[in-house]
Amino acid sequence: MAARLGRPVISYLDTNVAVWLAEGNLQRISPAARDRIENDDLLLSPMVLMELEYLREIQRILLPARDLLTKLAHEIGVRVCDLDYPSIIDAALDEKWTRDPFDRIIVAQAKANGFAWLLSSDAEIQSHYPRTVW
Repeated sequence: MAARLGRPVISYLDTNVAVWLAEGNLQRISPAARDRIENDDLLLSPMVLMELEYLREIQRILLPARDLLTKLAHEIGVRVCDLDYPSIIDAALDEKWTRDPFDRIIVAQAKANGFAWLLSSDAEIQSHYPRTVW
């Protein structure tokens, strides 16, 4: 766990990163993102869980969201962020660059939590959230 002034450094995992980690598909993850994964406290927005479940429902991934979370929690200590919903939605109101509700909330969650790092290969997210690591 990394720390700055006694506080942990937090990185959020975007949906794609969570899937690749659960699959053990580390070659899909950039060196910079892998460094954050190894050194930071890792969080998921609850919206990532919802997107994971959608992906399972359309058969793009095999594991249900809860099982994938359990796997990531056990293997690398990922946990779901418990930041209060009103503050996340308040931040999401300013994310007008996308109509994708998943991306909007995932970025807003990182933003609302002190502009935390967000690990994402999504070029659109990278161009709109300056604390994206890829």
